[in-house]
Amino acid sequence: MNGPERVTLAMTGASGVQYGLRLLDCLVREDREVHFLISKAAQLVTATETDVVLPAKPQAMQAFLTEYTGAADGQIRVYGKEDWMSPVASGSGAPAAMVVVPCSTGTLSAIATGACNNLIERAADVTLKERRQLILVPREAPFSTIHLENMLKLSQMGAIILPAAPGFYHQPQTIDDLVDFVVARILNLLNIPQDMLPRWGEHHYGVDD
Repeated sequence: MNGPERVTLAMTGASGVQYGLRLLDCLVREDREVHFLISKAAQLVTATETDVVLPAKPQAMQAFLTEYTGAADGQIRVYGKEDWMSPVASGSGAPAAMVVVPCSTGTLSAIATGACNNLIERAADVTLKERRQLILVPREAPFSTIHLENMLKLSQMGAIILPAAPGFYHQPQTIDDLVDFVVARILNLLNIPQDMLPRWGEHHYGVDD
């Protein structure tokens, strides 16, 4: 199996929850175990931007997402914001990779300063301290100097900053195509197979071909 078998996926209160939901679907399809975290703000944004209504309680949300994605029982594990006994709260139990998508600038700041005021921030802190893969997908415009300084600080710590800025060289026809562009880039970084976006040059033919 290419890439990590277990991934922590966190969604926070920035626009672009479609990226997080699509990534969850892709991880399930590739038979990965997903440790799912979501902030209250992200739940509100989800209800605003989509027709998905997530249950408030972790157990009910886990059942909903399992059915929503067609996941196997236990493949998706949902934890509350103060579930300090969850695997993601400790380096001895956390997955090898974590993705925060979308990543609000508030969460970006908290991770950069090691705040650890909730499980999302703690899980990211664990990922950094254990030198594991942390991918942050901020969605904000424009970026302030504070945002840029926090991104630089996190990049220097080893995190990967992947702004939700889809390209257009694949000639997208729908919003889903734009979402898939960003999600495909995340999966590429995780070294998890994806068929949504060819890697650059895969379909290039030179003049001598």
